Amino acid sequence: MTGEHRIVVLGAGYAGLAAAGRLASRARGARITVVDARADFVERVRLHQRAAGQEIPRWDIREALERKKVHFVRARVRDIDVVGGLVLLDDVAESDAPAHPAALEYDTLVYALGSRRDTGVPGAAEYALSVATPEDAAALTVGRGTVAVVGGGATGIELAAELAESHPDSRVLLLSSEEPAGWMSERARRYVRGALERLGVEIMSGAKVAEVLATGVRLVDGTIVDAETTIWTTGFGVPDLARRAGLAVDGHGRVRTDATLRSLSHPNIYAAGDSAVVAGPGDRELRMACATALPTGKYTADAIATRLRGREPREFHFRYVAQCLSLGRGDGLIQFLKADDTPARTVLTGRTGAWVKERIVRGAGWAAKP
Repeated sequence: MTGEHRIVVLGAGYAGLAAAGRLASRARGARITVVDARADFVERVRLHQRAAGQEIPRWDIREALERKKVHFVRARVRDIDVVGGLVLLDDVAESDAPAHPAALEYDTLVYALGSRRDTGVPGAAEYALSVATPEDAAALTVGRGTVAVVGGGATGIELAAELAESHPDSRVLLLSSEEPAGWMSERARRYVRGALERLGVEIMSGAKVAEVLATGVRLVDGTIVDAETTIWTTGFGVPDLARRAGLAVDGHGRVRTDATLRSLSHPNIYAAGDSAVVAGPGDRELRMACATALPTGKYTADAIATRLRGREPREFHFRYVAQCLSLGRGDGLIQFLKADDTPARTVLTGRTGAWVKERIVRGAGWAAKP
């Protein structure tokens, strides 16, 4: 590789930092710049703990990147000029971040802006809280009244368990249109339900929310469920930046990629993590998860470095091994998976599950740090 190749990474989450750290060692001679509005990296997979009032690990992004000679710009991405190869930036509100240019030029762009809360139904944006971002989790306070956690996926289950354990004076409801952990094996589903019930969580399965109210939620059958606090966990959306920039995206706004994680419409742009559409085993798209963000971020860096050396990278191949849930601080579940991401028979539970889950979370934080 000759000359200075300018690589800009949008996003300093698991995918963006994994890409930047790998690029620092494999794309030697390139100028690598990471852009993010946050100054600190917070382990997103621990936000249910933060929402329950616990302190969770965080570290300074600029300090970590500069050790690898990667530049960091703390700013908000306003737009991407895909014709001119420019990322247009805005200041971060109420920030003492160093001054930055109004735009950054790039030869190669890594789009790793992750995901954010998806409000879903009427009233959710106005009346429901969330744990989708560090700011959401930090702002969440729970009193002694009823807390309605909407969503029986991993986020809702972990949050309901954490709140019930740390706030025993509160009444915690888990509202889900399906059985909590319904995508897991029957043994895992039974264990999750039993663990939640032991913690005092009241489970309302088959409860589909039609509207969030100031005083609770209204179900599709008209039932009103009263709650002092409603927390929405039913899904995540992505920024609309890629769509506005003219990249090929799916119906959710995620960047469509080829087998090497390049944008189908703009080959000098790569996408990784929650904001990318990535093909997985059995023609199933990889799901939004830390377990997806880290390998796609690292692979993206490898693909870029390989092409800068004048060769073609191997196609991206990945399979999940397990999915883990924390059920409070001393209990957990590890569901092992088949190659097509469907549940296998093996399940770890109890303190063993909690121990393995904690090691996986710590490993993810370590893997993201450049």
